[in-house]
Amino acid sequence: MAAKLKKGDKVIVLSGKDKGKTGTIESVSPKAGKAVVGGVNMAVRHTRQSQTSQGGRLPQAMPIDLSNLAIVDANGKPTRVGFRMDGDKKVRFAKTTGDVIDA
Repeated sequence: MAAKLKKGDKVIVLSGKDKGKTGTIESVSPKAGKAVVGGVNMAVRHTRQSQTSQGGRLPQAMPIDLSNLAIVDANGKPTRVGFRMDGDKKVRFAKTTGDVIDA
């Protein structure tokens, strides 16, 4: 099945403690149905110091469920994603505006 949300998409959080926040998707795990969005669902992780990095309490973005995310259309509003054929290519489009998301 084609992915409605992909890495690099600008999304908005629909529910939870970060409701209304926006960010871009850094990674997606389709099997778990989760995505990591920059600046959203932050948790403090305690890390040990190593030769390359300073240790301490570092904030880290944790995965959030895909059902709690919606892609942002050209107007800055959350929208659902649909699929259609442009010639012989399958493309994603925003249901609210009808604009193609990825060319």
